[in-house]
Amino acid sequence: MRSVLYAVMLLSTWVGLGCAAHRSDLEIPDREAIYDRPLDEMWPEVRGFFTRNKLPFREDRGSRVLETEWRQEFGGSKVAGFFHRYLVVGRRETPTSSKLQIFRITKSRNKALQNPSIQVDWGVGRAMFNDADARPANSPGESAPLTSSEDWEEVIAEPRGENSFFAESAQGQRDLLMEWRVFREVAPLLAKEENAPKPVQVAKAPKANEAPSQMAIECGLPIIGLGKKAQPGTVMMLGELHGTQEVPRFVAQTSCQVTVAGTPVTVGLEIPLENQGRVDAFLDSKGEEGDWLKLMESPFWRSPYPDGRGSEAMANMLEQLRQLRSQGLDVDVVVFDHPKANGQQREDAMAATLVHQVESAPKRFYVVLSGNIHSRTKKGLPWNKDHRPMGLLLKEKLDDVVALDMAYDSGTAWICSVDSQGKRDRLDCGVRETKGKNNGERYFVHTWDSANAEGYHGVFYVGSVNASAPAIRVGDSGPGKEGSKNPFVPETGKLASSR
Repeated sequence: MRSVLYAVMLLSTWVGLGCAAHRSDLEIPDREAIYDRPLDEMWPEVRGFFTRNKLPFREDRGSRVLETEWRQEFGGSKVAGFFHRYLVVGRRETPTSSKLQIFRITKSRNKALQNPSIQVDWGVGRAMFNDADARPANSPGESAPLTSSEDWEEVIAEPRGENSFFAESAQGQRDLLMEWRVFREVAPLLAKEENAPKPVQVAKAPKANEAPSQMAIECGLPIIGLGKKAQPGTVMMLGELHGTQEVPRFVAQTSCQVTVAGTPVTVGLEIPLENQGRVDAFLDSKGEEGDWLKLMESPFWRSPYPDGRGSEAMANMLEQLRQLRSQGLDVDVVVFDHPKANGQQREDAMAATLVHQVESAPKRFYVVLSGNIHSRTKKGLPWNKDHRPMGLLLKEKLDDVVALDMAYDSGTAWICSVDSQGKRDRLDCGVRETKGKNNGERYFVHTWDSANAEGYHGVFYVGSVNASAPAIRVGDSGPGKEGSKNPFVPETGKLASSR
């Protein structure tokens, strides 16, 4: 009965929601998908799904377990540094029904996430087992290798919290969103429906010949809570602590996931307005060395006091967005800072730039990244009670604005602050400790019932933070290269000390 109910609910969704299903595809389901067919009948269609969507896999012979090959985030980006694969386990629910459990496994380029001594061995019999379990089945005190989906179910279900470890890296996590994506394509085939629902159409860039399929782009582990906010016309302001690796990655993943789910995205960056032409040219380029140099020729990237907005992670994010654009996704970037203005005039100018952008293209989803003073939606600051932040001005002019403050676990960030002698005309820039609160490893968006005293409606969480140094030093000839005119030396591997 439960499987029939799920099938009825799903078919009702296909018929009744239409285009709205594109948006809901971002929302992480709160229940499992149940197939109204035995496991042996369901499994061949599951294999067909991964074959059709060009996700090469290897399969454990004699059981219902397969594992896809590694894919890099953002479609072959040279800077993404994160790879993902799926572990797919078929499970018998009842004699006449079945389900899939799909785990997304993540590793970093430098294997920083690796759990020591955890490796998957594909032997002659293609049975999956850990090195520690590679022993004769009947050895005293030892157990046989894991070969069946039931064995894997037992291991996966072992109470370890949300995270488990698989296949030489950390962050093996249940991916219900992927389970339902498979179900939406496979269930009608099993039911022999003549008119199976079409796959979700990603948001195609205006100049692209065609858009990729939904499964062609690897966007990383789904961001919890993002789907409820990622609507056309919404402006989601992110108030950040400048100078971390994690916030730019959060923005890139958000852009990727929302666009793949069918809504075009514009990213707003607190970069001087005169850089718009360079950013546009870079996004439409092939990302070659000459393209990078043209982008980095701007004085913005060569500031003697780099505050984190021109970090290596921010440059990497632009490369990731360029990669998405090059594959046909409708991702755009607008810069909105007016650094020559001061105080309230600057806030007014930044808000006016963004209002013009949103009103010109009201069906896009906007992710606006700025320092967490600008993104507030309440009047006043401790040192100026009459101050009207950019966020407040946007909320007065636009219909759907949500402001999220940055939440993070302790770590480091590249920060510029007044020097130890208290001279207001000097800044110390370097890697410094940050104190946060551990809320796990998963990125998430969480909103409250009402705005807090600073005008924030909730938080976006990025886990433990790591400092990102400037993408380019003064006098450098290219991104990330040291130059003889460098006015300061980044203190790699240690915290910046006050002088």
